[in-house]
Amino acid sequence: MRRRFLAVAISMALSGITTAHADGFALKAKPRIAMVYFSSKTDGGWSQSFDEARAKMETAFGEKIAYVENVPEVTSVVESTVEQLIKRGNNIIIGTAFGYADAFKDLAKRHPDVAFLNAAGTANGPNLESFYGRTYESQYLCGMAAAAASKTGKLGFVAANPFGVVNWTINAYELGARKVNPNAQLTVVFTGSWDDPVKERAAATALADHGIDVIGQHVDSPTIQLVAQERGIHGTGHHRDMRSFAPKATVCSSVWVWDRFLIPEVRKIAAGSWQPAPNGVLIEMKDGGTDIAGFGSAVPADKQALILAERDAIIKGKQIYAGPLSDNDGKPRVLADQVLPDQDLWKMNWFVKGVITQK
Repeated sequence: MRRRFLAVAISMALSGITTAHADGFALKAKPRIAMVYFSSKTDGGWSQSFDEARAKMETAFGEKIAYVENVPEVTSVVESTVEQLIKRGNNIIIGTAFGYADAFKDLAKRHPDVAFLNAAGTANGPNLESFYGRTYESQYLCGMAAAAASKTGKLGFVAANPFGVVNWTINAYELGARKVNPNAQLTVVFTGSWDDPVKERAAATALADHGIDVIGQHVDSPTIQLVAQERGIHGTGHHRDMRSFAPKATVCSSVWVWDRFLIPEVRKIAAGSWQPAPNGVLIEMKDGGTDIAGFGSAVPADKQALILAERDAIIKGKQIYAGPLSDNDGKPRVLADQVLPDQDLWKMNWFVKGVITQK
C-alpha cells in the first residue's frame, strides 16, 4: 500500500521545516518513510523495538509509515524489497540489520535521490548512514542493578558471540556491578547465536545451577528472564523492557529508544540539512540509542538513586571506558586520563577484572 508521509501540515509536524537548504542532502519530493525489519515486528526484542519507534514517529509526524517484516539478510531479497518500496514513492528507507549493509550500499548508489539509514550496518555514503547505540552505557547501569539485587555477588551473563559490540556490554556490566559491589564476579556463557531459545535456556540453567542469582544478557529472546523467574532468581534484559515477560525476575533492562535518534534525523532529511556521518553514528544515551527500564523491587531505593545519578552523569558526559583500566590478566588497556577511542571499542577482545569467560 502506498503510504504518504508528509502533507501540507508537515511544516508544523516537523517544527517549521518547509524549505531545503544547500548545506546537506535534499530530497526531490515530499518525504515518505519506509522501514524494513529483519524479523517479525512482534519478536519481543530487536525488531519490535523498531516497530515501537515507528509508532512514536507516526505520532510525531502525524502520518503513517510503511514497513515490511521478516526480510532476511540476503542481498537479493533486501534489494527486491526496497526497490518495491521506492517504486511506491518511499524516499527515506530505514533498515534494521547488519546483513543489509551490502544491499543498502548498492541501493544508495543506484538511487542517489533516496535517503538510506541502516541500524547496525557498516556501509556509509553521501545518502547512506549506518547507526548503532552505545549499549555499554545502559548495560553499565544494568550491571549496577544486578549487583544491587544480588545476595551473593555471583552474577551471570548469556551472550551470543565474543564480538566487540558484545564484549563492550559485558565489560561495562561488570564495571557497573563493581561500582555497587567491588567483589562482584561475572561468569559469561556464549551461545553462538543471537536468537536460540534452546541454547539460551541451557546456558541460563547452568548459571543458576552454579549459584548465580542474577543473569544479564546480550541475546534477542526473553528466555533468560523466563528461566530466572522459574528459578526464583533475577535477571536484566536486553532490547526491550523484559518485565512484560518476567515481572518478578527482571530488575532492569537495557532498552532501545530509536525514536529519540530517528525523529531528529528524519527532520534533517526533510529540511535538506542532513549530512550523513562518513563513518556512521554511534549514538550516545543523551541522543537516543539505548536507555534503561526498571527497577524491580529487589533493587533497594538507595541503589536506585545511585543508578539514576550515574545515568545522569552519563548523559552529562561521563565516560564508561575512562582510564586507568586493565584487563583480567592485569595488562593496562586504558591509561589514566585517557578514554578508549571508538576504533578500539569496535574491536574490543579483552575483558576487565572480575569477568570469567569460557576457555
